[in-house]
Amino acid sequence: MRPLPEVPSAAAPADAKQAGAALVEHYPRLVRLGYLVLPPSLGCHRRVLTAHALAQRALLSGRSAGCVTEDRVPPPRRPAGAVVVDPSYAYVRGRVLHGALEAGRPLRRVRVTPLLPLVWGLRLFPHSAGSDELALEQALSALSAPARAACVLRGLERLPDAEVRQVLAAAGVTDPHAALAEAEDVSAPYALLDSPEFDPCSLQARPPDLLRRRQHTKAAVAAVAALLVCGALLGLPGNGWAGNDRGRGTGPGSPYTRNAAAEQALDPGALRRVSKTFWRRSPRTDFTAWPTRGDRAEDTRLLHRALTAWAHPDGAVRASATERTPVGPPMGAPQLLYAGEVDRATVVLFYDGLRIVRYAEPRDASPAGGVALDFARVDGADMASAGALIAGRTRDRVRYLTAPWVHTVSVRNLLAPGSAPRPLRRTPDGVTAALTSPATAGSCRAWDAIELRDDSATRLLTDLGELTPARLTSGPPSAAHDVSGRAERNSWARTACLLPSVRSHGVRSVNSWQYAEQLLPEDNGSAHWLCTRAETWRGTGSRVLAQFQAPSAPSAATGGPPGAVAARAEDTPACGMRDPRVLAGVLWKSHGGRWYVLAAGSEQFASLTTSGGVEGRSDSRLLAVPARAGDRARLNGTLTDGSRVGALR
Repeated sequence: MRPLPEVPSAAAPADAKQAGAALVEHYPRLVRLGYLVLPPSLGCHRRVLTAHALAQRALLSGRSAGCVTEDRVPPPRRPAGAVVVDPSYAYVRGRVLHGALEAGRPLRRVRVTPLLPLVWGLRLFPHSAGSDELALEQALSALSAPARAACVLRGLERLPDAEVRQVLAAAGVTDPHAALAEAEDVSAPYALLDSPEFDPCSLQARPPDLLRRRQHTKAAVAAVAALLVCGALLGLPGNGWAGNDRGRGTGPGSPYTRNAAAEQALDPGALRRVSKTFWRRSPRTDFTAWPTRGDRAEDTRLLHRALTAWAHPDGAVRASATERTPVGPPMGAPQLLYAGEVDRATVVLFYDGLRIVRYAEPRDASPAGGVALDFARVDGADMASAGALIAGRTRDRVRYLTAPWVHTVSVRNLLAPGSAPRPLRRTPDGVTAALTSPATAGSCRAWDAIELRDDSATRLLTDLGELTPARLTSGPPSAAHDVSGRAERNSWARTACLLPSVRSHGVRSVNSWQYAEQLLPEDNGSAHWLCTRAETWRGTGSRVLAQFQAPSAPSAATGGPPGAVAARAEDTPACGMRDPRVLAGVLWKSHGGRWYVLAAGSEQFASLTTSGGVEGRSDSRLLAVPARAGDRARLNGTLTDGSRVGALR
């Protein structure tokens, strides 16, 4: 016996799997923060390298320290009324700050400033600036590490003092108040922290002591020669790599074995490229017809880095994938969809017939600073589901890459069904202007979806935190169609805020349809019962919500409050093409203060009964039985063919 829901379900907690993307997108700022906080005694060259190392190892250090569990980034605590910052960026910033402060403690210096990374033959340091920057550098050098961190958080991150104290405490500072008091002695303007003097991503290079380097080079050459001699002796015939008498085998264990498909997959010249007009004569209208676009599509070095990161990811690659999407290397040469600059990142999009793969590296920093690699399964795509991809994501903003057959793109706020859509600008390559992403927004005050118009239809899509936006439809499963008309937009206005419960599961489309309308007791108006089903690209793992929308008084622009989730189920055929039946109930309170068990079934039901704490029966597919607050009830229905079916669960 399960309790009937009394109130709308709360929004699911924010998905915090974007720390790797935050590191890539904000890499120059994170490195600058580490450079400013590191002890000046390290010298400019060592501070530059250590700052890059701290940023690149931020996620690894958090994992080893037990700060990340179940792929969830812990959000920072914030006082009431404070401006909410992207929790992924705040988390990575905290790890970089913690590492930089550790370098200022003598007992930890060996661990935090290791010998690696090394730069041979060069000394690196930021560009020189004016006297004001030099004075600020001297003032920061005279401070303790926590006080330097306080100055940087104030000036570079522009945090209020209360939040500075919280961030310092989280980074291991024992007395944040003393650090802030010491930072008050710095009279130089904080705006100078943004100057090239403190930018470890824009560097000058000079040689070290050339005489000493020559001596070290001679010693290194002698050592390499000795190793080559030893290697030649070990590789003599009869005891070589192949383990046979010829000394050069081609068996599965031999390094001389070559996989032609694997080698082709790493060759930028072998990438499949599609012309801009091919989609007009293509027998298929899906991702295979997308043209190769982007101003970096001929950048062989970039494409080689992207393919190598895909085939052989190392510790610097932050990979993510939608549920049950394989993340292995390509089986052959993939199709190149896009390569170009998107916001602060350089992005490459591939398609291998099964998956979309997005590679992103920092735009203004070395690729060694860490890259993001995202996988999304898209097998079985068609014209409706291959209309757009996510090209870029920065904090709460997102940009789409649209299909070549899309004529116009506009933005529609789902929570304001009476408002007209607003145009969304695109580049000649099909990349849209940035718009707010509802998948990463902290609240559900607005829900921006995009409308794509082509020769055949106008389709509504929304970002659910994945590479592929989900298509939104209305109508019963046997006749699902694109959202159109005020009534269907009103329904989606009260459904949109429930979408976070289905995001990040590889969702391909979400269909929401009204299966019953019920007159409420005591003349309380008319309620609507809806079923919302999210289909995935893999065909399994669907999510179903039965929704109760009580009467409301929508304004001219808004559709009313979100509906209440009456029941939910996973990986079920209910409310779909195979089994369109749905039955759900709620415990509802009238305006007069009396409680009722309300239930509704789809048109396949002939009668309903409730038992347990509340006894009642209806000879139709609608039921309303008086109850008390907190009552539990078991709901069952009888179909028109006489079989009995329970409520959705």
